[in-house]
Amino acid sequence: IYLGLSRLIAGFADATGGGGWGPIATPVLLSKKGVSARKVVGTVDTSEFAIAVSATLGFFISLGWEEVNWLWVGALMIGGIIAAPIAAWLVQKVHARLMGVLVGGLIILVNTRTLIHSWIDQTALYPVIYIGIIAVWISAIVYIVVKIRTSDQTAQAFNQ
Repeated sequence: IYLGLSRLIAGFADATGGGGWGPIATPVLLSKKGVSARKVVGTVDTSEFAIAVSATLGFFISLGWEEVNWLWVGALMIGGIIAAPIAAWLVQKVHARLMGVLVGGLIILVNTRTLIHSWIDQTALYPVIYIGIIAVWISAIVYIVVKIRTSDQTAQAFNQ
């Protein structure tokens, strides 16, 4: 039921806001035990490709070709071509649970700007909010690293 709910939320965010499936689904799936990071990233990327093709066709049908900013399309494609091999290499080297915390924290941090500018008028609070989010994020990273090392040490002691 947990995965079903996360899929529903991710799909809704993707359909209504123009993005959300990858940022929501990836950390959720990475945090599950026993799921390899390569499988998660490959599955999410494949589904995002299908969603992107469908959305692109919808935009072309409703807007027409002349309304597309091809410079932005090219820049996004080049960025994706550069990022894809780096991501493939990273998911092999970084522990899946740590990757989930890193990705999730980065997504929260990046999207915080939009939320606080929409909801909070007092600009003096912005640094406090960012510092709080970064502190929680660093704490989560430290916690997961300690947990990974502890489980690795337990596994090594058990195997000896």
